[in-house]
Amino acid sequence: MDQRDDVTAADEEGERTPAIAVAGVIAAMALVAVGNGLMFGYIPVSLGAAGYAPTWAGSILTGLSAGGLAGCLLTGTLVRRVGHARAYLVFSALIVLSNAVIGAGIYPLVWIGARALYGFAICGMFIVAQSWLNDAVGNDIRGRVMAIFYVAYVVGLGGGSFLLRFVDISNAEAPLLGIAFNAISILPVGLTRLRQPPAPRAASVALARAWRVSPVGVAGMLAVGGLSMMIAGFAPIHATAIGLDQQEVATLLFAMPLGTLLFQIPFGWISDRTDRRFVLVAASLLVVVAGLAASRFDGSALPIMVAIYIVWSGASESIYSLANAHASDRASKDDLVALSSSMLFAWSLSGFVVPGIGTLLTAAYGTQAFMYVAIVIAAAYSAFVLWRLRKSRAVPAGETGAFSPMAAQVPPSIDP
Repeated sequence: MDQRDDVTAADEEGERTPAIAVAGVIAAMALVAVGNGLMFGYIPVSLGAAGYAPTWAGSILTGLSAGGLAGCLLTGTLVRRVGHARAYLVFSALIVLSNAVIGAGIYPLVWIGARALYGFAICGMFIVAQSWLNDAVGNDIRGRVMAIFYVAYVVGLGGGSFLLRFVDISNAEAPLLGIAFNAISILPVGLTRLRQPPAPRAASVALARAWRVSPVGVAGMLAVGGLSMMIAGFAPIHATAIGLDQQEVATLLFAMPLGTLLFQIPFGWISDRTDRRFVLVAASLLVVVAGLAASRFDGSALPIMVAIYIVWSGASESIYSLANAHASDRASKDDLVALSSSMLFAWSLSGFVVPGIGTLLTAAYGTQAFMYVAIVIAAAYSAFVLWRLRKSRAVPAGETGAFSPMAAQVPPSIDP
């Protein structure tokens, strides 16, 4: 009897996945997020304190995105070879190695490679975790479980960012803490009783087919992959460059994930009751307005900057969830695999290309350039969605699915 037969037999016998096992996977990823949030702040702050130009931090971010692109495309092959649990352990080991290399000393060229390794591992880890959870829970609770998964990760990121306030950046304390949180996260996965699901499908990209299904959805992934890396990735780089101290940078990074929690639920509630494209336009325009406010009040009192960045981050993250929901509304079962794989590729590609552009513009015009890149992307996407509103009709209300909150720093699942 193969693995699928085992799963079917278990279902027929009425066996239920232990809640504690599902919670273990979610808790593991939340612990990983704490270490990740800490390292996202530590790297630009420590580079700035050591006197390195902001372009180094931007190059390291681009390296991370390059690794993420590879991870999104290659994870399926690894999981099919060794299974979910072993693949998760492999990715955990790579994150530990990445943090250990960073802890060895400030060597920017080496850090580019270390963060590329991290990008590969964290994207793979997300795909494994999402695939595992999708298989472990039934359709009746899947949406709620995945919402808890995304919220737990976002809260973990914020908690890790807040930890930056208390670490000594003159030594390897932050990388060691990152290693510790990642090591602890291995325990619930290593001890889990969750059955091994079938391997995730290969990311067979079919952009033309996906575009025919949902141009707004695919374009949304192209937009938000870059937006997320610009806002979440370059914010600590810019904050360090304009002279914010370690505690102020930590406060800013801690506050930004709050926007994800504050904005997605009301946007999602509205989008379930109207054409989601109207809400996508509103979210995109809010990104534009917040970006303009960020440039206008740059260097102002910290509470003003925190408030602006909460709105900026929350609106941009909402585009991710709304675009995914809109694409799902328009997809048939036969379209799901090609659509999800292509959206994964679009998200990954944008997350790689846009930071590279941002780094080049930073070298020429200063770190504030990231704000204008984000503004242009959001404005262009808003214009595109408005054009699509004139070209195509809305999906009938009875045929749409339910909105689920998601995080733009989490790769879209390639499971149908």
